[in-house]
Amino acid sequence: MIYAVIDTNVIVASFLTKHSDSATAKVMYAMGIGLITPLYNNEILDEYREVLSRKKFHFPITYIENVIEYTITHGIAMERLHYEGSLPDESDRVFYEVSLSKEDSFLVTGNLKHYPISPKVVTPRDFLETCLSNQL
Repeated sequence: MIYAVIDTNVIVASFLTKHSDSATAKVMYAMGIGLITPLYNNEILDEYREVLSRKKFHFPITYIENVIEYTITHGIAMERLHYEGSLPDESDRVFYEVSLSKEDSFLVTGNLKHYPISPKVVTPRDFLETCLSNQL
């Protein structure tokens, strides 16, 4: 089982892309077929809902609710594990702290610079190559 916190920017990019072979689309596909178990808490779900609902994206409400419902149904709700350090964007702290709550999990993000350097924090492409190369 592969556990991962999926940063909101990965979901946004997967919704925006016209290429089903993009790394973000493949991450979301892998989650949808059960290769990835998403980790989340209510703050993450709230951010998904808020960001994905922004008028500038024009995402159908069904897309948004499907992602949230899938995450709740097939994911694992986790508590945050406090991180002492500072982050360039403190609003991203919840994603990092939830990823810390499960030892063998990843944080999949398009914004590596927002998080501490760690093998736990990976881009969608690196995640695919490291964890899913033989499964997709």
